[in-house]
This record gives sequence, C-alpha cells and structure tokens, in this order.
Amino acid sequence: MNVLVVNAGSSSLKYQLLNTQTREVFAKGNCERIGIDGSFIGHEENGVKDKLEVALPDHKTAIQHVFDILKTVDQPIEGIGHRVVQGGWYFPESAVVTDETLGWVREVAPLAPLHNYAEADVIEICRDMFPELGNVIVPDTAFHYNMPEHAWRYAIPRDIVDKYHVRKYGAHGTSHRFIWRTVNEFMEGKTHKLVSCHLGSGASLCAIEDGKCMDTTMGLTPLDGLIMGTRCGTVDPATVFYLNRVAGMSIDDIDTMMNKQSGLLAVSAKSSDSRDIEEGMNAGDENCKMAMEMFYYRTSQLFAEMAASMEGVDTMAFTAGIGENSVTMRAGVAERLKWMGVEIDPELNKIRSDDPRVISTPDSAITVLVVPTNEELMIALDVEELLG
Repeated sequence: MNVLVVNAGSSSLKYQLLNTQTREVFAKGNCERIGIDGSFIGHEENGVKDKLEVALPDHKTAIQHVFDILKTVDQPIEGIGHRVVQGGWYFPESAVVTDETLGWVREVAPLAPLHNYAEADVIEICRDMFPELGNVIVPDTAFHYNMPEHAWRYAIPRDIVDKYHVRKYGAHGTSHRFIWRTVNEFMEGKTHKLVSCHLGSGASLCAIEDGKCMDTTMGLTPLDGLIMGTRCGTVDPATVFYLNRVAGMSIDDIDTMMNKQSGLLAVSAKSSDSRDIEEGMNAGDENCKMAMEMFYYRTSQLFAEMAASMEGVDTMAFTAGIGENSVTMRAGVAERLKWMGVEIDPELNKIRSDDPRVISTPDSAITVLVVPTNEELMIALDVEELLG
C-alpha cells in the first residue's frame, strides 16, 4: 500500500510517500517556516534534493503544494497517515479519521497547543481535498495509554485529575513501538524487558515488557524527564512558583524558558546540538563538558528507573539522532551503567549502519543495541492495517 505520512508542526510540515510492502520511499520533504518570511520546501526524490522557495502563509497552502509536487511522482496515494503529538484520553491506539475522532484531536489540543491544532487543520484539509482517500490518526501518546495506573497517575487530588485529565501521557510512542517491534524480530523473541532510549533533540526512555509500555520518562507534556536540546527535563515543580514570585517571571516566560532556552543549550552556553557540544568538550570547554556529564548522568539514572518499573531489564536500544549517531554519548551512558553489568565493545560502538546491531560484549549482563527508528514506516503500517 502506498501511504502518504504527514507530520505537521506549528510552523512546519514533513511528508513522506512510501510503500508498506517494499518499504521504498518514493519522495519526502519538509515545508519550513510556515507563516513566517523566508518559507520554503525541501523536497527529495530518487536521491535528488531540491529547495523550492515558495510563500507558505498557512498549512493549507503548504499541503496543497505537497500534493502538487507529488503529482510528478508516478505512484498513487492510497491512504494518508497523520502523526498527532497528543491523543489525550481518547486514543489508546491509532484510529480512522471521522468527524468524531477529528473533534477529539481538537479537544485535547490544550495539552499540545503548538502541534495538535495544526495537525487537526491539516487532517481537515486532506479530507476536503481528497474525500476518496482514507485518513488515519496515529497519536504519539497511544503506546503509553495503557501503562499501569501506578505509573501514569500523579499524586494530586483525584477531582483535579478527573476534571482536567492530568496524568502521564508520554511521547515518542510511535518510535518506541517501532523499536520494540524491530528488537523483538532482531533478537528472535529473546528480549522480554527492553528499555528503549530515544535520544534526540527531544528525548525519552520507555520501559517495554513483552510489547507493553510499563513506564516512560515524559509526563503530561514532553517537558518532563531527560535533559533535552532546549528542554530542562525534570525539575522541582516549585521552581515555577519561585521564579514567578521572586524573579517576577510570568507563567508564559517560564514556559518559554523551560521549553526553548534550557537543556543542553543552557548548560553548555553554546548550542542545543550535541555535535557542537561534543566538539566544545573536546576543545576543553568546561560548560560543554558539564552538559555532556549531566546528559550521561540523567540518562543512566532514568534508565535504572525504567528497569525498576519492570523489575529487571535484558535489553537496551539506542535510537534517534543522538542515540543512533553519537559514539561518545553511547559510551558515556554505558560507562555510568557499568554497575548494572552493561559493557559495550568500543569497536562495535564505532560502526555506523542503517541496520539494527549489537554493540555490547558477549559478557554484558544487558544486550545493548543501536536500532535506527522509522516512525514514518510505523505510521504507514497502521494506515495499512486500518484501511488496507
């Protein structure tokens, strides 16, 4: 089945047209700076990259351009899959778009206002433009929906939890689900307790026992958990009250600071990109060194927390931008997990590949893998399952 996968952000729209059987990607690209001056579309087809400078005042214009571009690709679109950041309390799994399910995406949008509203608009546009095509909602939170209550419930009054749906929702669920599926196949069913480590600009860990999410590090929103590119991760909630009362910062100011001005960017005082920070550390920059040390520390600390949620762990999988590509970061995290019996082979760790691979030694108590994620394929497979 040929599926168009759409991932709409607040000012961007990524797309990919692929076949679920052959896994061939026919075309992909990104509409950037939507609603901002200097907008353009970066398009790739048959290995050839092109940059189209076009006015993109809104998402409707962007998706119209995408469909126009894809007319030159000699492949029919048979279904559309939409990545939705927040499924809230409505989506334990992916769902076909109807008036009702689209309404749910809008209803839970206050939990992810920068994404869900744009995603709902794009879904509506796709339905209007191509009513003959089925659309599927694939929420990033769905995989975590049925984690145990003791993991998702916060220790705050039940009436608040019930009225405002305050709970741990997690994120990166589509990636974590793909990692479990790939690891299970690669390990021939020998993995039972996996910690999936999605380490990128946004980062989260997920404890997966026999295919079921037992816990994850992101919370009500993607701000909680690990230190990320520009997000602070877990801090004492009273930090918000303190900064509001003593520093005179507004809630919006604190929100912006914690989401866009913190994390690796804040600690390194250099960049949100781990490659720049590694370079700085190697050049002797103490701030960059501290940023790396804090990332190793928090990742290893929360890895142990995820293992505790399953009362054990047999496999660890690094994935996403940092997890797949940073030899240094993997080694640093593994070094801090030696007490758990983690041992990686330095030479295997250096190998670059697009395939799943083991990087641990035969004596390691935990099998350590590097597994490239493929959220687009996972979304496309859901579309095939629901529409095919």
